[in-house]
Amino acid sequence: MSKRGPSPPPFEGTLIKRAKPETPPSNQIAISSSNDPRNKGLIRAVQRTSSLEAPIVSLAGAHSGEIMSCRFDPTGQNIAACSADRSVSLWRTYPPNTNYGLLSSLTKAPILDLQWSLSSSALYTVSADHLLSTIDLTTGQRLRKIRAHREIINTIDRTFAAGTELLATGSDDGTVKIWEGGEEAGKQAVATFEMKCPVTSVCWSADGANVYIGALDNEIHVYDIRKNEQVYTLKGHTDTPTSLSLSPNGSFLLSPSFSSQTLIHDVRPFSPSPTRIHRTLVGAPAGFENTLIRGAWSKDDGGQRVAVGGADRTVTIWEVESGKILYKLPGHKGTVTAVDFHPKEPIILTGSKDGTMILGEIEVGIAA
Repeated sequence: MSKRGPSPPPFEGTLIKRAKPETPPSNQIAISSSNDPRNKGLIRAVQRTSSLEAPIVSLAGAHSGEIMSCRFDPTGQNIAACSADRSVSLWRTYPPNTNYGLLSSLTKAPILDLQWSLSSSALYTVSADHLLSTIDLTTGQRLRKIRAHREIINTIDRTFAAGTELLATGSDDGTVKIWEGGEEAGKQAVATFEMKCPVTSVCWSADGANVYIGALDNEIHVYDIRKNEQVYTLKGHTDTPTSLSLSPNGSFLLSPSFSSQTLIHDVRPFSPSPTRIHRTLVGAPAGFENTLIRGAWSKDDGGQRVAVGGADRTVTIWEVESGKILYKLPGHKGTVTAVDFHPKEPIILTGSKDGTMILGEIEVGIAA
């Protein structure tokens, strides 16, 4: 048997193994048809629309109870969430998405709603033990504690008018109270409105002159804080409105309800509709637990879209102009109780009864 000679030198056309190509740009995701490395047929590349680390980011591990409310801060860099476990968690929106703060032992009952201050590094919370609290986020200490109502406080909103930050709180005791915000504010309400039935939601008008109040009588009451009286009501709901949210331009008011029907009212001074109902939206089931589900307006596109969570464990996003459903976003294992839109990017934040939050990017909207 003769020995095999040396291998011939490579000639033109020889197959040469090349280095793997660089990974796709970070603003795209390649979706393949199979996990099998032998069958990696490319279906499509998804264009990224935000600065999130991934299109979907889970924020979990901070709370042992359901999320009652969650909101971006005015810059969009931070997130605060409050829970039935009586704590408030603080998160970074962008990577690393760290839970950099957990404020516990603030109250003796579930914290039901919160708002970021518009004028300082403070956070306002309301709870089921009748307390309105102001928290200094630089130290994590509570600056102010007010026994604001006689019953459970369901809701809080804030505005900045005439150089002063004002807070509005609504309670099961049938009252809405107006407070001054900030560290130096007193512990006495500057105004009180009697509803004669439990209040589920409050929202300020764009100019801070009116406050919208959702109550158990299925109506939205509009009060002028300068006259200290009711000026009109918004009707159309067949069951209790669960939250109120004003559009970025201040012209429309979003209100989900226990009836699973979401209304958008026209709150401009001169509405073309006698009923002031601008849109009626369906598709987000409220369920039978009477949860105060909180809706929100998109901000990156000037309010072209609205979102409401549901008992079907999804978030429904509608296009306001057409009333069509754009998205049904899954991911949670319980009722989605709260949603918020990022102030600058097409990012939606959702909180659920499963104790977790999800950040998700959606398509870029077209500003009006």
